[in-house]
Amino acid sequence: MLKLEQDQQSNKQSWVYTPKKITVTRGIGFGLTDLMGGGWNNIVSGVIFAFVMSQGISPALAGAITGIGRIFDAVFSLFFGAITDNFYRTKLGQKFGRRHFFILLGGILFTIMFPLFWVKSDNWLYYLFVYIAIELIIAMILIPWETLPTEMTNDYNLRTVLSGSRMFISASGTAIVFLVLAALKHSKNPNAYLVTGIIWTVIFVLAIFISYRSTWERPLTPEFVKELNSRPKLSFGQFLNQTIKDYFSTFKNKAFREHLMIYLLSFTGKDFYSTLLPTFIICTIQGAKGDLPWTLQALSVFGILSTLAAAKLMITHGPRFLYALSYITIILTMVGYVATWMFNISNPVIILIIISIFYQLARGILEFTPWNVFPFIPDVDRIMTRRDRSGIYAAVMTFFRKSTGAVASWIAGILLAEIGFDSKTMTTFSSTPHGIQLGINVIFFIGPVILILLALLLSHKFKLNRQTHKVLKNEIARLENGGKKEDVTPEAKDIVEALTGEAYEKVWPNNPEL
Repeated sequence: MLKLEQDQQSNKQSWVYTPKKITVTRGIGFGLTDLMGGGWNNIVSGVIFAFVMSQGISPALAGAITGIGRIFDAVFSLFFGAITDNFYRTKLGQKFGRRHFFILLGGILFTIMFPLFWVKSDNWLYYLFVYIAIELIIAMILIPWETLPTEMTNDYNLRTVLSGSRMFISASGTAIVFLVLAALKHSKNPNAYLVTGIIWTVIFVLAIFISYRSTWERPLTPEFVKELNSRPKLSFGQFLNQTIKDYFSTFKNKAFREHLMIYLLSFTGKDFYSTLLPTFIICTIQGAKGDLPWTLQALSVFGILSTLAAAKLMITHGPRFLYALSYITIILTMVGYVATWMFNISNPVIILIIISIFYQLARGILEFTPWNVFPFIPDVDRIMTRRDRSGIYAAVMTFFRKSTGAVASWIAGILLAEIGFDSKTMTTFSSTPHGIQLGINVIFFIGPVILILLALLLSHKFKLNRQTHKVLKNEIARLENGGKKEDVTPEAKDIVEALTGEAYEKVWPNNPEL
């Protein structure tokens, strides 16, 4: 008996390989990790830039911290998905699970490193090194965690429960991040950022470990064990070459190419907004107080409501409807923000709150939709390659997301520096010259609107939804059960070709190795 088959026998009672009934409660348990995931992304785009500049560091260097850090992290993430896909070969992977081992290790390291970022310093290299460490740790948690819906079930509706719960939790994480910071800023606590960082650490770590114990990995069936055993052992050079080859091969998947572009454009547009909102509010809005940007960001609690609605609309109307609803609303809110400055409204707080509520409702849908679609992308790859590569797809998604996020924050910092913005002297409306205010508004408006508009145009052609996925899964099941390719129905053939971008004759190869 092969060693992996022996491992199957010894581990078949382990909780990490034991499926359970997926309920809303179980979905929430899975999704709790996105308290940290969603919260961290909003900390990166909406807090770190402002925090570092508050230490007297220039906007160009403040942007460089997240820019350089995320490039390091993106390269790490590029290879880490493949590492988790193959980690079962190790004793640690066999005992703890190829995904769960890294979630556990990352949670421990996060507890140690995260609070260190919020210590006061005027040395930007300190923030850079700590930031890089935190990003690598978070990638260690999120990349294997993002594969779990694919591991836990094949059912579209059950995956929607998991992904919908995840995005509900993500919206909650965003709200918690800004509610805590707004409260401490309002109280004028001199150590507001440090205290907030400690509170965030406690909340995020508890969420990670609950999620760790609430999820499982694909049961070690004889078929899956055979697939794991069939993967050749590779040297480091061979592994590197195969990984790069695998990552490039994901772009053969038409549904993934379209999904990735929509995801990157929309999330990067959101990053521009979050990065520049504090500067826009404090330096260009008359009468704005220091806690107003965080109060407006704390309205992300409304994103929870839109996420709940989006979970139902995803099933009844599909992703294209959600994309259009979200993107059009965001573009209109950006017009509203800039109009508030242009008309020089003396007491704009109520108007800004109303605009921000609509923005946050749309943002909740923006964040919900692509990650609800993602668990079905590996199924398109499955019919193309006959392989289980969800970790590779998660890594590619993470790589490009973090790369574009790095570019957004870096460019925002550079543009502020180019228009002459000085983080040491321009700290209020009255201390910021009108010409600088105009420059801030142009950057704040054009960046998000162009990117969101491009995402809107691309989303109109996206074809992966509940109906097409059902046909795809039925065709995969037919082929797995020995069905002949020449017996495919016209509907299944058309849908497979529309989703994969390849002729039907090329899918489901006799040799599953690329």
